[in-house]
Amino acid sequence: MSETTATLMVDLIISLDGYASAEGWPGWWGLEGPEYLAWLEEEGKQDFTTLMGANTYRVMAGMSQEASEDSSGFSEEEGASLTGLAAMPKIIFSSTLTEPLAWPNSELISGDAVEAVRELKRTRQGTFSTLGSLSLCRSLLKAGLVDRYRLVVFPVITGKTGRERIYDGYPDVALDMIQSRTFDGRLQLLEYVPRVIDAPLSRD
Repeated sequence: MSETTATLMVDLIISLDGYASAEGWPGWWGLEGPEYLAWLEEEGKQDFTTLMGANTYRVMAGMSQEASEDSSGFSEEEGASLTGLAAMPKIIFSSTLTEPLAWPNSELISGDAVEAVRELKRTRQGTFSTLGSLSLCRSLLKAGLVDRYRLVVFPVITGKTGRERIYDGYPDVALDMIQSRTFDGRLQLLEYVPRVIDAPLSRD
């Protein structure tokens, strides 16, 4: 990879059985702790450009605004991680939203997201990181554009209440681990270099 090519990281939170959320459960399945929230706050200070779709934009922009209000129900740590998103540069892929976008530092792209990201990686520097947006992540992975695949695994099985299965529609992918970490004695950070494959890996 040349020095002028940007890096793309898919960044997801996930239950042990592969869901992005669960009906009736609070955010982060109620398992966020001080180490994880401190890490999120530090991540918010990184020089990343965040990529997301319209639905994620609407949800996260609303949460970020709510967290900035004095009467919000968020803890101090939760509020810091959410309000920090406002300062981060963000690219929103949507054919329904229109400019100007209310959330600060948000750029709208209405064309094909895969082709747009391909061009962004070629012409810009730094790191692009997804936020939610499962269909966007899946499309970018299928297109072979993802350089790093990062998960935070929450120790719950939500077989009855789980919503938004993350891996449905994925191709086969080989993963080479480059980092792992445990937060608060229960959450597991796993970071990989992904490689889309056409056939099962050989044992050689």
